[in-house]
Amino acid sequence: MTYNRIKWFILWTPTLTIALWEYLRHTFLLPYVSMDLGNALAPVIVMTVTATLLIKLFRMLESTNDSLQQAKAAEAAFMEREQLARELHDGISQSLFLLSVKLDKLEQAKDDEAVKETTQQLRRTVRHVYEDVRQSIASLRSEPSRTDVQWMQAVRDMAEELRRGGLAVELDWQLTEGKLSGKEKVELLAIVREAMLNVRKHANASYLAVHAWPDSDGGSGFRCTIEDDGIGAEPAQLMAKGRYGIRMMQDRAKAMGWQFGVRSPGAAESLDAQDVEDELPTTKGTVVEVIKEAER
Repeated sequence: MTYNRIKWFILWTPTLTIALWEYLRHTFLLPYVSMDLGNALAPVIVMTVTATLLIKLFRMLESTNDSLQQAKAAEAAFMEREQLARELHDGISQSLFLLSVKLDKLEQAKDDEAVKETTQQLRRTVRHVYEDVRQSIASLRSEPSRTDVQWMQAVRDMAEELRRGGLAVELDWQLTEGKLSGKEKVELLAIVREAMLNVRKHANASYLAVHAWPDSDGGSGFRCTIEDDGIGAEPAQLMAKGRYGIRMMQDRAKAMGWQFGVRSPGAAESLDAQDVEDELPTTKGTVVEVIKEAER
């Protein structure tokens, strides 16, 4: 029996009991039961029904409520694990990947000046990883403030890192700071950073373009695309086991009520492709698209 049905039974049982008693008393028992005796028997009957039926219903209600609380606790624990996984993936995992890229660059360096420059970059990345670890530990103890993110600085830093790795990056960002709330900034920048890192790790691309622009009608909507000229991928490959980046981007967009799509022009199908995708520039790689529709 469902939680709401149990509550309705508890609410209506005393009323129906006294109504049924009064009907039987006046219809069939009035010649045998006096008014005074009937009035005295009414609370006794209600109490008897309460002691039998309602006590069982209350126990069922408590059991159902306990099950709901356990389910909520399990869901909260799962959400915390998902949040921690996002933080580790967005911060530490990305930084460690950049660290490995710089180590490869250090191995390929042939002169002392290049070795010195790469070593300094490695030190900065290690410090960045250390700060990410401290922030992740702190986030386990309290809810961090996320409204103080320096607007677009993280994306600019990532673009600069990718340029140093030999990738041509075009950054065209026309969204002003006032267009998005603090949480929207955090979620959108996390999606953009993840898409940029995916290009560096998997696309084998030489060119990356990041575009973001508001609705032409001046509303609160926007569109953001991350495009590359790499090898592309089928949706089944993008959502394969062990590939958490696309899922996390998809979950972030879904939580904000945004549309999210990934398409490769050379692939047979697309992941959540939008009807408006024919308006986008055509590339031979992959296009990640985030759309927030303007409020009507």
